[in-house]
Amino acid sequence: MPYSGLSAFGTAFLSKFECSQMPHPLLDHITFVDTPGVLSGEKQRTQRSYDFTGVTSWFAAKSDLILLLFDPHKLDISDEFKRVIGSLRGQDDKIRIVLNKADQVDSQQLMRVYGALLWSLGKVLNTPEVMRVYIGSFNDKPIRERSAGPLGMELFEREQDDLLSDLNDIPKKACDRRINEFVKRARSAKVHAHIISHLKGEMPALMGKAKAQQKLLETLEEQFDKVQKEMRLPAGDFPSVEEYRETLNAYNFDRFERLRPKMVQGVDDMLAYDIPDLLKQFSNPYQ
Repeated sequence: MPYSGLSAFGTAFLSKFECSQMPHPLLDHITFVDTPGVLSGEKQRTQRSYDFTGVTSWFAAKSDLILLLFDPHKLDISDEFKRVIGSLRGQDDKIRIVLNKADQVDSQQLMRVYGALLWSLGKVLNTPEVMRVYIGSFNDKPIRERSAGPLGMELFEREQDDLLSDLNDIPKKACDRRINEFVKRARSAKVHAHIISHLKGEMPALMGKAKAQQKLLETLEEQFDKVQKEMRLPAGDFPSVEEYRETLNAYNFDRFERLRPKMVQGVDDMLAYDIPDLLKQFSNPYQ
């Protein structure tokens, strides 16, 4: 099982982590990961014994598809859910929204619920694109035709077929996704090298190093902008400022390595030539 990396979250998490193998043809190719219920309201005051957002982010980075579940009666996005969605930054292409139990409201209410859901998600996801939302009643019970109506029945069936098609396509497109993840990590490593080299170059040679490092940490967002403009790097490849600042607190900037142009050129050549050549060896999963 590929879960040894989770040991970093300690025994408090591992004691709550369960795994089971079930005999089913689909499960020969797909692993489903189900998170515990996200805390909301008064429950948010209860602190979990492990880093819930960190664990979610670990799984998200290794997954092929991420489903965020909502139902018509619980559209509010709690603080914890907001932190979880925020941890999915950079995984936007994997995210799908599922509006479950949609047969519990009539078509007029469903239209209002759908609009309210997109409005709430727009504030949290902070992306101009509209997310793909699957609408239906995804369980083993028959759809309530009285609430759904004839149009709702047809809509729910088509949405369910689309969701199952998305799941069935995961094994077929797995190679394509793996290469995409590899390219993401390579681009992130390149950006990281430029940031580290820039921070090293901003440090004074002799006196006032501690003060200079603190100032760089406080103006980290401005430093990101400088690196982006000087090196002409895409803004989307840069990490979260807050997470990066928290990580940098444990290091001495003066000991960072300077940029090695040959290594960066090697990464650029790999992205420009080696990856396309590798892709030619595989059949097109979209045909």
